[in-house]
Amino acid sequence: MDKNIGEQLNKAYEAYRQACMGRDHAVKELQQKTENYMQQIREQQEKIELQNSIIAKLKSQLAALNANR
Repeated sequence: MDKNIGEQLNKAYEAYRQACMGRDHAVKELQQKTENYMQQIREQQEKIELQNSIIAKLKSQLAALNANR
């Protein structure tokens, strides 16, 4: 009887250990994906800022051209 309980405990512990390892892996994967997405967002924001700067310069040039007409 004690041997059966021991085996059950070992199986339960192994299942718990596997579940924890799976959880830890999922957490690390989520953190990595989050970091990657945040980096992509930063890069896109930089591109938007650059494009906005270019647009502002072009508008300024257009206004200057229109003022000279």
